[in-house]
This record gives sequence, structure tokens and C-alpha cells, in this order.
Amino acid sequence: MSDRFAEIRPYDNHEVSSVIDRLKSDNELLDSIINLRLGGRALWLTPLLRPLVQWGLGRQLRDVHDVSSFQSLVRSYMDQMISTTTAGFVVSGLDELPEGPYLFVSNHRDIALDPAFTNYALHTRGRDTCRIAIGDNLLSKPWIADLMRVNKSFIVKRALNGPRQLLAASKLLSEYIAASIGSDKAPVWIAQREGRAKNGLDATEPAVIKMLMLGRDKTQEFGESLAKLRIVPVSISYELDPCDAMKARELATIASSGSYSKAEHEDAKSIAVGISGNKGMVNICFGSVLDAQFESVNQVVAEVDRQVIRNYQLHPTNIWAWQRLHPNQELPPGLPVSKGSISRAQFDSRVDALNAQEQPFLLAMYANSVEQALSAGA
Repeated sequence: MSDRFAEIRPYDNHEVSSVIDRLKSDNELLDSIINLRLGGRALWLTPLLRPLVQWGLGRQLRDVHDVSSFQSLVRSYMDQMISTTTAGFVVSGLDELPEGPYLFVSNHRDIALDPAFTNYALHTRGRDTCRIAIGDNLLSKPWIADLMRVNKSFIVKRALNGPRQLLAASKLLSEYIAASIGSDKAPVWIAQREGRAKNGLDATEPAVIKMLMLGRDKTQEFGESLAKLRIVPVSISYELDPCDAMKARELATIASSGSYSKAEHEDAKSIAVGISGNKGMVNICFGSVLDAQFESVNQVVAEVDRQVIRNYQLHPTNIWAWQRLHPNQELPPGLPVSKGSISRAQFDSRVDALNAQEQPFLLAMYANSVEQALSAGA
């Protein structure tokens, strides 16, 4: 029987061993590990160090024979990352969700960590982890695709020629997600928009919801088909964004020149900075399931946005940024703000390290969460 999802789905358990063998002998992966450790210095040592790195990688992966064992390895790295780069990780709303597969539609602030923290919350509470939607623009190397797909990622194809190919790929993706929730009983994570919300404004792209509904049974009402997807909005908030300066420079460049060209492997650098950088407090809140009452894409978009903004946990950094942009205005009393881990002086120093053109963009990416909360009547 043919596997029509073979090109996009995560790897199955029986495929993992061969993928691990392939990764251990991939020179580009070995060189990337060496360059990451050396910081780009003494590149002439790379060929000499490959055997040593290959041995070390083999030791790390020696007990990985299926998806579960690979995710257990990822869990150990997540434990270490949370203990060293965050001031705490707080989960809310998940205990109110009955067991079962859900389609988690999340706001998007960090390329890798948004789904990673979602899966960590699920895994540490004894729930099945998600299959993760990841754009093919992030899979520039075969070893990156292998690592992602052995970790339950499935591919969203974007580099396509023409509307016909795009429609076919979107329909296949929609059918795969519906099959994951319906027949496989496997939870799914997808971002509410393509690309990160670099300006701090969380908004669902209608195209995402349209894609999800492409594969629905046309004999059913819209709401009935929607309810089968079991959509749950997810809000994730970081006290500090390790990539905030990089994002501010990009936005400032676009504002001044009208465009921005990414450097080679810039997304990979963003992933590395996001993982290794200080995030302060991290909060993730799971919303409630969308039921059959919604009758259109626009209604679904509005409800996902409402829950994401309502459940977003503001930190003092958001408030301080808003106050710097609005020095003569007062916030309404009683605005809910979660605890933070850094001082006002530390945050101001972070902002002031950027030039005058970049600072407003960094402030806005923190302050816009306050603006959205105020607009929602928080």
C-alpha cells in the first residue's frame, strides 16, 4: 500500500535506525558541530576533528532506536536548557484539557522553541508529544531535515512553482493533519502564521485556517468539520527574546531600505541564539477547544486571536517597553503581569545597546503585547 504522505510526514519507528546511521556519517553535520563549538575559529582543524566528533555523536545516539528514545534524548537537553537559560517555565491550562489529540495553533515567537516548549509541557505531564509543522525553508540541508523528521516534524512545502502546485501541497498537508488528529490520534502543533511575529503582534493568518479546512468533508457543515480538528489555541511568552536585537536590526533595515536579505544560514543562527540565550521567565498557556459553533474562517481566526491574546502572559519587560514608548501615559490599574527575573536597569541597558534607529523596533516587539492586551480589554 502506497504512503501518500511519505514526502512530508515524520519518520516512523522502523526508519529511525537507518536515519541515525546516516546522521552519524554526515560530514556537513559533523562540520556544523565543530564550527559551533569553535565559533568559526581554526576551521583548518575541521577535517582532523571529524573522527572525534563522530565518535562523540555516536555515543550520544547509541541508545536511539525509535522516535520515543530520540525524544527522551531531546528531553534531557531541554531539561538542561531550561535550567541554564530560563528563570522558570510555567504551564497553565493543560490540566483543564481532557486527554486526547488536539491541533495546537500557537503564536510564533521563536523558530524552534515554541513547539519544543509545547512538547516539553506535554511530555512532562505524561501526554503524547506533537507532530510539528515546519516550513521547508528551514530544511536547507538533508541532515537538518533528518533531525527534524525523526523528532516528529512534518514538512510544510513553500518553495513551489505556481498556484496549482501550492493548492495540491496545501490540500495534502490539510489531509495529513486531519488524519493525524482523526485516525492516528496524534496531536499536532502548527503556528498561527508563517514566520515569527517579529514585531510582537500575534495575529492568525486566515490562510492557515483555510489550509486546515481544505481537506474537510464537503458534505458536512463547516462547524462540524472544524470540531473534528479539535483546535486549541496556545500562547507562549518569553520575558526576554534572545533574538530581539537581531529582529530589531532586520525591521530597522526594512524600514530604512524597504527590504532585507537574510545571510546564509541566518535561520540556523536564530535557532542557536534562541536556544542558548537568556529567556528569563517562560510561560505557556493552553486555551479551550474550538467547537462546532464557528461557521466561517473569519470567525475561527477571531477566536484563535482572542484566546492567544487573552492567555498571553505579560512580563515587566513588556510594561517597561510600553512605558518608554508612551512616557506621558498611564496603564490602567489591575493589568495582569507575571513575575520577571531581571531589573528595569538591566532591560534599559539591553535596549540602549542598540542604535537609535533600532531601539524603537526592539521596544515595540515587547510593548505590542501590552497594546494587544489593552485592545482586548485586559
